[in-house]
Amino acid sequence: MEWGLLTAGLFVGIMIGMTGVGGGSLMTPILIFGFAIQPAVAVGTDLLFAAITKAGGVWAYLKHGAINWTVVKRLAMGSVPATLATLWVLNSIGVDEGNHSGLITSALGIALILTSSALLLKGFIGRILRARQGHPVVNVLFRMREDEKHKVMMTTITGAFLGVMVTMSSVGAGALGAVILLFLYPHMKGVQIVATDIAHAVPLTAIAGLGHSTVGTVDWSLLSYLVMGSLPGIYIGSHLGVKIPDHIMRPLLAVLLLLVGIKCLL
Repeated sequence: MEWGLLTAGLFVGIMIGMTGVGGGSLMTPILIFGFAIQPAVAVGTDLLFAAITKAGGVWAYLKHGAINWTVVKRLAMGSVPATLATLWVLNSIGVDEGNHSGLITSALGIALILTSSALLLKGFIGRILRARQGHPVVNVLFRMREDEKHKVMMTTITGAFLGVMVTMSSVGAGALGAVILLFLYPHMKGVQIVATDIAHAVPLTAIAGLGHSTVGTVDWSLLSYLVMGSLPGIYIGSHLGVKIPDHIMRPLLAVLLLLVGIKCLL
C-alpha cells in the first residue's frame, strides 16, 4: 500500500512538472478507483496535497513579480465564502461518515470533463470569439469584459464557482481558472495568468483542505506518502517537460481526464 501511494505521488508529481496540470485532476481519481479510498477522504486529502505541491510554484513566481494580486483578491472574494459554505453543507449532510459518496463522485466527473474541455478547446474558443466579434452575444461578452465593474463581478463569480467545484471535487483551480482568466484579462501575459491562477489556487485548496480536516475527511498518513512521492516527481517532470512538446502532452492529458470524468458519472 505504502509503495503504491509513493508511486502514485511520483506519477502525479511528474505530470504536474510536465504540464502544470494534474494534481487534483489525476490524484483524486487514482485514490478513489485505484486504492478504494472513500471519495470525500480522497478529495480532502488531495486538496492539502495540491496546496503543498503548488506552494513552491507561488514562491518561484513571486520572485519574478508575475502574480497579479488584484485579480487574486477578486477571485478570493468569491472563492473563500463559497468554499466555507460548501464545507458547511458537506458537514451538514454527513459526508465524513461516507454518506453521499455518489454526490462527490458526480461532482468529480463534471469537474474532470470541464477541465479536459478547457485544455482541449482553449485555443479553439479564443479563435471562435475573435472570428465572431460582430455577433450580438459575443459583443455583450466583450463589453462586459471591457467594463471594470462587470469584470470585477465576473471575476468574483468565477472565484465562487471554483470554490464550490474545488471543495467538492479538488478539481478546477488550474485549467478552468486559467481559461476564464485568459478571456477576462486578455492583456495579461501567459506567465501572469499561470502565476495568478496558482497564487489563488494555493490558499483556496489550503482553506478547503483544512476545512475537510475539521470535518474528518483528511487522511494525514496518506497525505505524507503522496507528498514524499510527488516531490522528486515534480523535479523529474520539470526536466522531461522541456523535451516533450506541450502540444502533445496536453491533449493526451485532456483525453485521459475526459475518460476518467465519464467513468465517474457512469
